Amino acid sequence: MVNNTTRSRVASLVLSLVLVALSAPTARAGGPVVWETDTREEMLKGEARGVSVTDAGALMLAPRFTQVFDTEQAYVWSSASDSQGNVYLGTGHDGRIFRVGSDGKGALFHDTAELDVSALVVGKDGALYAGTSPEGKVYRITADGKAAEYFDPPDKYIWSLAVMSDGALAVGTGDQGKIYRARAAGAKPQDSLLIDINETHVISLASDAQGNLVAGTDPGGLVLRVSPQGKAFALFDSPLREIHSIAPAADGSLYVLALSDAASGGRSQPSTPSASSSGAGSQGTTVTSSVVVEEAGGGQTAQFGAQPQATARSRSDLSTARSAVFHLLSDGGSDVLWSSPTATAFSVAPRPAGGALIGTNDKGRVYMVTDDGRDTLLVQSSEDQISSFVVRGAEVFAASSNQGKLFRLDNAPAGEGTYESPVRDAKFNAAWGRIWWRGRGAVELQTRSGNTERPDTTWSDWSAPYRAPAGEAITSPRARFIQWRAVLRAPSGAGEAARVEDVSVAYLPRNVAPEVLSITTLPVGVALLPAIVMQTDPNVEASGIDPSIFGPTPQVPARRAYQRGALSLQWQAEDRNGDSLEYAIYYRSLGEGSFRLLKDHLRDNFFTVDGAALGDGRYVFRVVATDAPDNAVGAALSGERTSEPVEVDNTPPVVRAAGEARIAGERVTLSFVAEDAGGMVKRADVSVDGGAWRAVFPDDGIADSPRETFTLDLPLAGAGEHTVALRGFDASGNMGNARVVVRK
Repeated sequence: MVNNTTRSRVASLVLSLVLVALSAPTARAGGPVVWETDTREEMLKGEARGVSVTDAGALMLAPRFTQVFDTEQAYVWSSASDSQGNVYLGTGHDGRIFRVGSDGKGALFHDTAELDVSALVVGKDGALYAGTSPEGKVYRITADGKAAEYFDPPDKYIWSLAVMSDGALAVGTGDQGKIYRARAAGAKPQDSLLIDINETHVISLASDAQGNLVAGTDPGGLVLRVSPQGKAFALFDSPLREIHSIAPAADGSLYVLALSDAASGGRSQPSTPSASSSGAGSQGTTVTSSVVVEEAGGGQTAQFGAQPQATARSRSDLSTARSAVFHLLSDGGSDVLWSSPTATAFSVAPRPAGGALIGTNDKGRVYMVTDDGRDTLLVQSSEDQISSFVVRGAEVFAASSNQGKLFRLDNAPAGEGTYESPVRDAKFNAAWGRIWWRGRGAVELQTRSGNTERPDTTWSDWSAPYRAPAGEAITSPRARFIQWRAVLRAPSGAGEAARVEDVSVAYLPRNVAPEVLSITTLPVGVALLPAIVMQTDPNVEASGIDPSIFGPTPQVPARRAYQRGALSLQWQAEDRNGDSLEYAIYYRSLGEGSFRLLKDHLRDNFFTVDGAALGDGRYVFRVVATDAPDNAVGAALSGERTSEPVEVDNTPPVVRAAGEARIAGERVTLSFVAEDAGGMVKRADVSVDGGAWRAVFPDDGIADSPRETFTLDLPLAGAGEHTVALRGFDASGNMGNARVVVRK
């Protein structure tokens, strides 16, 4: 049984096609195109502001994502929080630390003399500890913002800090890959070394519930459990090079963020931002994050909506991944929770309700991933990347870079959100039909159009809202490009939550005439025969469905065969609308003024002419291509091309003996003349007594004129009669011959 929703969508599609057909100009393409945005992959190409994209590709209102504080610095490299509700932000490249209170008010807390504050942690004594780079020092900063140097190892970088169970400060360094345990200010590095892990960098550190450290390395991509006694045990060996962040979960498992070579960019210049796949401005080499978890007092379509199937990619396929998040279970198992071949993740944090949050450079997006790997685009920020998280009970804060800001992520949905689709290129100026969608709740759609690839001031304004999911006529002006925008609002009272599952736009591109690009003539005598191909299912053709949905039609080249006098034409043609083409072949001799039809309604791009059907002479051929098969009656367009002159010669050369044969001993000398009335003699062969044919050359050495003389000096074996035959060929392959009987 067909439900009402299905009937509504079918009716909308039919109405759209009728409207487009009625409103289109005379020159139009073969049929309307329906641009259907109904997959997560397509939805993720758009811009979501206050809108989430679910794992199924539906649009919903996102949680409130509110800016709390702007550091007015380019980068936030690290973050931490204390028991009083303060959030600390370590920045670069001015090496400043900001404190944001629980009331949302922030200010400069301390200005270090270093370039980058690459790690922050709050100690058990309530003081803030800051690791800096590239001078590799740790500072202790008290609540009044006063700082003192706490630990100064010989290493160049301080990448990570953690507080051990006994209150000591664990310090992860580079470029010597060591972990120090500093128990007091001024401790000597040689007395504080906990372990040298034989890696270049200790990028990330965390403490587990058993009092161990968990360390992430570069370039080996190892996750190590380090006991308080300095004994290391490898928990995980990542196929990616850098363990960028480690986030312990309440159940004892670990969320581990790893970066590939392309995303990490090496560590030779840690303070220099590296370009990301999302565009200039996103950083890859020096962003480090400290995640503090506290228990607070409590994603040209085919016609009619057919979509080509994209190659599916498993999240476990890390062959092209820029970054990945692994879930290391407490029983020793591990799963690939999330991965991306394009986006670089810079931060990970456990969700209070389970699963993980992942902050990326992909338009500053935050993804929510469940423990079974279902990921939702939760929010999209106004900045280029999410570089750090702070999770404190049910509260979640996200720090960004480019610019360095602090945001609060709430559980309650936003009151309103907008989603802008990717821009659709109709390839040609198009007449817009209808727009319809499937969804519920307070949803409005709008459209705008223009003739530049990216929307700018030359585009039309956003249209008046479309409010009927079953479809409305698009009011945006004709243009090459179009874009739609969805506005979702929170329900008033007990209404349904706003949701958009897919959006469809019908349009009719302007028809463009086909073009015959070239015509090639094959040598005379080469015939082209259609190859044997699998026939298209006649039921598919009768249905009106695009046959390409059922798979590509194999393109088999024509077979070549010898045919006396055959003249074969091949041509190349294209139709920029993608319409099917039909051809007609015309001909005329150079002495005539009008073309005559030779063959029409051809679907193949070749044709063989029987040379015997044409008189001798020079001819030109015209190939006319039309897109009539895919266009309405009277709306088809055509293009044509005329060939270069082609010689047609059906008359063979005349070959005759010239003079008397002269016998001298065992040899004979005789002459032949070959003449061709329509061209030139191309070559000749001789045979004696029915033997094999052997090539002979004319007296002047080159067969290149209408009349050639061949003087032959041949051996004759034995007495009696001997037969000498000579055959001559013209340029068209016609053959004439003559024979002479010699007696000796």
